Amino acid sequence: LKNILTYNKEFPFDVQPVPLRKILAPGEEEHLEFEEDDEEGGAGAGSPDSFPARVPGTLLPRLPSEPGMTLLTINIEKIGLKDAGQCIDPYITVSVKDLNGIDLTPVQDTPVALRKEDTYVHFNVDIEIQKHVEKLTKGAAIFFEFKHYKPKKRFTSTKCFAFMEMDEIKPGAIVIEL
Repeated sequence: LKNILTYNKEFPFDVQPVPLRKILAPGEEEHLEFEEDDEEGGAGAGSPDSFPARVPGTLLPRLPSEPGMTLLTINIEKIGLKDAGQCIDPYITVSVKDLNGIDLTPVQDTPVALRKEDTYVHFNVDIEIQKHVEKLTKGAAIFFEFKHYKPKKRFTSTKCFAFMEMDEIKPGAIVIEL
């Protein structure tokens, strides 16, 4: 996790196009469901051609700097899971929510993980939080949902999640328990 203050950012800077993300009504989450700890012996079964095409992440660019305001960049390095090697097209959804669960910033998906190694899924990706830290409401939290595709059931499932409250945000590396 990196807490970055920027006052004199050099211009011009490049802005990358971002894929459109369908806005869903509450409860209408692309057949997403929270996964019970069910073991699927053949998670790798099926041909890769049968997997649905996924948008390669919906990460947004850094906000323009404002004097006296703090920009927050979160680097997701890796996630440790006992069955990391069996996860198909794993990615993390990052959202910032208030006390009532209302999104305060656009929801962002990381690209599919770079690699899977032993009990780790490696991402090494930066998430630019789309609101200055000082403008987030009291009680806001940042949520991380680990998702992967289940070919047998033909949908994307939330395997686990974690969150950070604003008082936990500080410069440097932080380990979050799932």
